[in-house]
Amino acid sequence: MEIIATAESVKQAKALVMAGVDTLYIGNEEFGLRLPTSFSHAEIKEITTFAHQHNRRVYVAVNGIMHNDQITGIVPYLEFLQKARVDAITIGDPGVIHLLKKNHIDLPYIYDGQTLVTSAKHINFWKKRGAQGAVLARELTYEELKEIAKQVTVPVEVLVYGATCIHHSKRPLVENYYNFVEGNKPINKDIYVSEPKKPETHYSIYEDANGTHVFATDDINLMPHLGKLVEIGLRQWKLDGIFTRGDNFVEIASLFVEAKQGFQAGTWSQELQNKLNEQLLSYHPKERTLNEGFFLKDPNEVQ
Repeated sequence: MEIIATAESVKQAKALVMAGVDTLYIGNEEFGLRLPTSFSHAEIKEITTFAHQHNRRVYVAVNGIMHNDQITGIVPYLEFLQKARVDAITIGDPGVIHLLKKNHIDLPYIYDGQTLVTSAKHINFWKKRGAQGAVLARELTYEELKEIAKQVTVPVEVLVYGATCIHHSKRPLVENYYNFVEGNKPINKDIYVSEPKKPETHYSIYEDANGTHVFATDDINLMPHLGKLVEIGLRQWKLDGIFTRGDNFVEIASLFVEAKQGFQAGTWSQELQNKLNEQLLSYHPKERTLNEGFFLKDPNEVQ
């Protein structure tokens, strides 16, 4: 059973390790998508050293949609990550996988094709080509997850807490908009858009070096459904803190650590589940709503 959590700073990364998180998920925005922050080489090395001192792992995001200029710079970055002894990288671009093998860089990789990863055959295809795991699409139902779990031959990651990206454009749409309507304005992560016929919707929008990202109205919370994931053998749980910042995210991570310990000790119960979920709600940002995403939907009704 593995709990993977993003980190927004060196300080938070160390706090997450001390809270019991198994694996830190970090990276640099030049090559990784939708990270809470972009870490320098020195910071990646510091975090990796600290994690290893406490028998924890570090995964680095190299899952960007690569253009030619990025591809030309990817080999030195991969060589740096190998030298820094990170435990694995996530990749979605076959070109990066090709360069990884061509240059004999010894880095385990996890396939992260974003919304493309929706079947066991897709995952097993990349397993045969060296992938040691895969990141599942966030729009999968429990019934679909159950079928995938029966057939995969590598560990697969499920998002159990955090925001779900539903659109990505390489264009700086937010910056372009402000330039058009009122001149330059600082870009932040507190921008929303609503559907005209559904004013209660609030799709989070933010922009980084990889373009513009739009997130679903509701963040994911599968704390009440962890038992179902355990039953079908999906025990690699991802926590994304891109919109839950600072100490609150560390506290939420510690709740999932406590849940993990409950399953391992055989003490998981409805009472413990309710207690942890209630605490989670108290730490989650009040301006952001939560639900179970696609988890409980009927696969035949998903449009």
